[in-house]
Amino acid sequence: MIKYNFNKQLTAMVLGALLSFASATAFANAVDLTLEESINLALNNNQSIKISSAAKEGTKWDLAAAKGAKNFSIDLTHKDGRSETYSSTKYKLVTSTAFTNTVAATLPVYTGGKLESTINKAKINTEVSDLTLENTKQQVKLDVTTDYFNILQCADVVKVSEESVNSLKGHLQNVQAQYAVGTVAKSDVLRSEVEVADAEQTLIAAKNSYDLAVATFNNVVGLSLDTTVNIKDELKYEKYEVSLPDSIDYALANRPDGIAAQKSIDMAKEGVNIAKSGQKPQVNFSASKSFADDKFAGTDNNGWAVGLTTTWDVFDGNVTKASIKSSEAALLKTVETAKQTKDSIQLEVRKAYLNMTKAEKQIQTSKVAVDKAQEDFKIAQVRYSAGVGTNIDVIDAQVSLTTAQNNYIAALYDYNTGKANLDKAMGIAVE
Repeated sequence: MIKYNFNKQLTAMVLGALLSFASATAFANAVDLTLEESINLALNNNQSIKISSAAKEGTKWDLAAAKGAKNFSIDLTHKDGRSETYSSTKYKLVTSTAFTNTVAATLPVYTGGKLESTINKAKINTEVSDLTLENTKQQVKLDVTTDYFNILQCADVVKVSEESVNSLKGHLQNVQAQYAVGTVAKSDVLRSEVEVADAEQTLIAAKNSYDLAVATFNNVVGLSLDTTVNIKDELKYEKYEVSLPDSIDYALANRPDGIAAQKSIDMAKEGVNIAKSGQKPQVNFSASKSFADDKFAGTDNNGWAVGLTTTWDVFDGNVTKASIKSSEAALLKTVETAKQTKDSIQLEVRKAYLNMTKAEKQIQTSKVAVDKAQEDFKIAQVRYSAGVGTNIDVIDAQVSLTTAQNNYIAALYDYNTGKANLDKAMGIAVE
């Protein structure tokens, strides 16, 4: 008996510890987040941002390499050689061994502007990489905001679906009670049961959409996909005071991709200069000191040399000319691309602004529709209970109410995400 009690106590302790661990794990796997906290989380965890940051770091080292090409370069060469030659005096083959060491320094004096243009191009590229990173952050912010509001929308749709199921179940009970006393037909009961089943199917789909919205959100912000997210905010309407002309002007002046497109033109111009440098002479200063001996490691017979070397390709089979033409074509392409980007920015801002204002108007009309639909549903219930209304009237009123509520939720979602899209289209910086 004592052993049995001990085993029971031990089992209870183990189960208690497991339940405590499970509760702690579940609690640790839940997180409360505001929109701002979600954006900050994504900025720290998102893979796209990390990729852009790595690319930005790479352009800095490309610039360092371009600058380094203007400095001295020093080469150390060691050569071990063995040769056999015929001696006319000795009338035989003579074998000789030589060990040579050379230290040579080279400095480019004039490259026809090639090095300077290469450095300028690398500098501009670092600026473009900064703009690309900022554009990536803005896109991540938009994705997080959209997914965040999608969770709110799905949560509200679940609530509406639950209310619809409860209302239809309540109506079904009323129908069944009236059928029991013989005041309504069996068809009313069957139709009401079908409506309840359909509403429950809709609720299942709404809950599934909510779970998918949370998983998508977790993926963007860098959380485990099974993390339970408790959203602190709610879908609401807040007036966004901005005009369309101001939005377009701001976008043209601040959009990272628009600025990057203009800077790409400057990079293409430097590319033309680099190609044209092939038509100009190249001047290099060189200095060397050498050591040679027939014994390893070759440290005797010191010698040195300094000089300027000038080279000029008089004819290279039109390779330089073709390179210039190619660079000029690339410049023309970049100019047209920048124009296209400018037009796209204006169109994107206009679309975002018009979609936002459309959703703003729909908020007002759908809110009125919800109020009317709620009143109509109550009247239909009263009329049915009084025996002067039909079952179809109640069901239709419930469907209209659910539709109006979902339309209102959708309008709020469209408006809030519309503001986020307009911010992205304008190029609002991510702090």
